[in-house]
Amino acid sequence: MGLFDIFKKKNKQNEEKQQSNLSDEENKSSEKVTNDDEKDVSTEENQESASKSVEETATDENKESEDNEQHVENDGSNSEESVDQDESNEDEAGETTETADESNDDNQEKFTKGLEKSRSTFGEKLNRLFANFRSVDEDFFEDLEDLLIESDVGFDMAVNLTDQLRDEVKLQNAKNKDDVQNVIIKKMIDIYDENGNNETTEINLADKGPSVILFVGVNGVGKTTTIGKMANMYKQQGKKVLLAAADTFRAGAIQQLDEWAKADNVDIVKKEEQSDPSAVVYEAVHKAKDEDYDVLFVDTAGRLQNKVNLMNELAKMKKVLTREIPDAPHEVLLVLDATTGQNALNQAKLFKETTDVSGIVLTKLDGTAKGGIVLAIRNELHLPVKYVGLGEKVTDLRKFDANDFVYGLFKGLIK
Repeated sequence: MGLFDIFKKKNKQNEEKQQSNLSDEENKSSEKVTNDDEKDVSTEENQESASKSVEETATDENKESEDNEQHVENDGSNSEESVDQDESNEDEAGETTETADESNDDNQEKFTKGLEKSRSTFGEKLNRLFANFRSVDEDFFEDLEDLLIESDVGFDMAVNLTDQLRDEVKLQNAKNKDDVQNVIIKKMIDIYDENGNNETTEINLADKGPSVILFVGVNGVGKTTTIGKMANMYKQQGKKVLLAAADTFRAGAIQQLDEWAKADNVDIVKKEEQSDPSAVVYEAVHKAKDEDYDVLFVDTAGRLQNKVNLMNELAKMKKVLTREIPDAPHEVLLVLDATTGQNALNQAKLFKETTDVSGIVLTKLDGTAKGGIVLAIRNELHLPVKYVGLGEKVTDLRKFDANDFVYGLFKGLIK
């Protein structure tokens, strides 16, 4: 099933859920009125029969108590054990299913809420485009191309999408604005889906020994915070985590990571500011091996303005790592600030030239209207977005889910 089909299915399920909730509220309101009326009528009858019922019940209970006392003693123990076991099994199965469903719903809700600004802004731009819609002509496609570029989906994707839509609109025989808008959304999702073939959002971990994850990115994108949040996540999974404060040039970087280590209750290797970053990495990788750590997170400097020095520095750190652990680093995660839009895309291109980036962590996605940058990253860089920041809480760093992303970005835009 393609992304667009999943999107439509989720859309339909959400509409049915909303309709069901509405019906439940109406039924509850109706039942309340009926119950209030019945309560007044039955109160008098209940009062009259209460005395008689009490007397009869007392007599019956005494008799039944004498007859059943012996029977209960013989059979009660086995019966209770059987019932308890059945109820326990049912509860465990129910709790497992409910937990999985709640987790999926929570993730989808997080993406939907986090992409609200992007969805709203893109929807407003579509409304403006179709406000004076007359026909699907060349002027329309030029305006659409401008809209897509403004929405941070990337120049290449905007041009590619517009070219494909010229044929798709004719093929679908779309003439009114709702049909044309549906074709636009579908084509955007299809292109995004196609570019993601063979893409994985899983973090590559070592089969044996410590897994080394290197974090790169310019200053101010949330790199150190991302490491802190991810360290907490792995710690909660029962992993033994070690941090390496190899960003020794930025003022406060070591202290910031040290505070995260204390908050997460994980260990850290650090030196004085202006120390050699590779010396920090050397000490950290030896500690990770000797003391059987599961994961080593390495923070790095982000002085992109000096690309040659940065490239040399990263190459030196990688050499230290591979000398001790041949497959390291197992991941090189580039941290980007979603609020910077096309600047983030340009940063990604430069870092990709500098080092072997294996995945993207996109921070502050909940605070921007530039969510379309995810489409551009996949289309132009062919790098998987592995994690996204959807809030300030430690638990708001979420594993990227393409289905939840597409639903969150385009929900309500299909007519």
